Amino acid sequence: MRDGLNQSPLNPLPAAVWLLALPVIAAEVVFALGRAGFVGGAEGVGLRLSAMQITAFAPEMIQRMWSLGVIDWDQLYRLVTYSFVNGSLTHALFVLAFTLALGNLVGREFRPWAVIVLYLGSAAGGALVYTAAMSLLSGRPAPLIGGYPAVYGLVGAFTFLLWARLAATHANRLRAFTLIGMLLLFQLVFGVIFGNAGYGWIAEIAGFAIGFGLSFLLVDGGVARALRHIRQR
Repeated sequence: MRDGLNQSPLNPLPAAVWLLALPVIAAEVVFALGRAGFVGGAEGVGLRLSAMQITAFAPEMIQRMWSLGVIDWDQLYRLVTYSFVNGSLTHALFVLAFTLALGNLVGREFRPWAVIVLYLGSAAGGALVYTAAMSLLSGRPAPLIGGYPAVYGLVGAFTFLLWARLAATHANRLRAFTLIGMLLLFQLVFGVIFGNAGYGWIAEIAGFAIGFGLSFLLVDGGVARALRHIRQR
């Protein structure tokens, strides 16, 4: 029997990526069952809204802690939980697609724990930068909900890997930022056409920057080992 005939044609996803994606999948299944009337009874239709109220991150929370000089430990979970509940099924599908695709690529170079730290760190960091930015703007900022800031952290890590590969071959390292440039252009066009873009993009760009920066610390073996590994591939 020839080698490879018993191998799966599908590239298995790292366990860490599934660990990040499964809460989003489970939430959407519950929301769908609620709309169909199978769970939640009369309140089933509003399960998504209830979940958003429980998990959303509001900048006022951190601003209030800062002004009072105390930490409300019971609410800090929102720094990461907002990433696992999305505003709509379409929103969730985009988040899942990016998480699975980019998580698979990043997971080949990062240890499982590093992928999780990268994802959650980008979510929390994006929320904190969003809070700081909203403190400088007038009006009441909208709460953060959905996984885009965390996903942008994966984009940042993927950009780091491309950047390291281009550096190893002495190529133009700016080419590594093509993906984030395309995403920003798409977001700009989408916001112009449909309006109501809000300021959530601040958290997303912050998530990208944090993901890129954390990669220098989290990539297996550090920058030097990453460059040596990439040269060998």
